Amino acid sequence: MEKYFYTYDAFLKDIHQLVEKIDFQFDAIIGIARGGLTLAHFLGEYYNIRKVYALNTIGYNDIQKLPSVEVLSLPEITNAKDVLIVEDIVDSGDTLAEVLKILKEKYPETNFKTASLFYKKSARIVPDWAVQEADKWIEFFWTFDMKRDT
Repeated sequence: MEKYFYTYDAFLKDIHQLVEKIDFQFDAIIGIARGGLTLAHFLGEYYNIRKVYALNTIGYNDIQKLPSVEVLSLPEITNAKDVLIVEDIVDSGDTLAEVLKILKEKYPETNFKTASLFYKKSARIVPDWAVQEADKWIEFFWTFDMKRDT
């Protein structure tokens, strides 16, 4: 499988492109752990939003896709009206679809939008905003830089 190493510099370039695309006023951000946390942090800083939350999902074991997605640690967002959910990559779309389903059930009055750095056209759900189509396996700097010998 062909791989692409996604550097910090590429991330900065892409996040600037992403904020140019987002035309939604939101009052909270939810990052899907783990990949969406880096994106959520940067967007929170850029938009000066303190309501940056995380939720955890388990849909893969390393690179092996599991039969279902487990959603854990839902944040308490009762006072949020418009929420941006962010993820590093929308691959099959199963994770994002399950997160949206659960959040909409728990917070039916909240307006949810989604953003991602990468997406696959074959995903069952497409984020509202994305930067690049994923056509190979992506090795994100936040996964691999800490494991390299210094």
